[in-house]
Amino acid sequence: MDQIQYIADENNHVTGVIIPIYLWQEIQSEKETAYLLNSETMRKRLLNAKKRKKGILLDEACKKLGI
Repeated sequence: MDQIQYIADENNHVTGVIIPIYLWQEIQSEKETAYLLNSETMRKRLLNAKKRKKGILLDEACKKLGI
């Protein structure tokens, strides 16, 4: 398991942590998803997107967008 480091003050109270970047990114992703799910409109869009079975390739999307 990756190491999590705790930062403490002079009274030995934990005031912070140092965590691996992958864990930080996972936490940020979960926060973003939770934020999006707070909106009923975004909740419906995300759930509909999750149910989709077909899509297009990235190159095809770029071509359609002209980028």
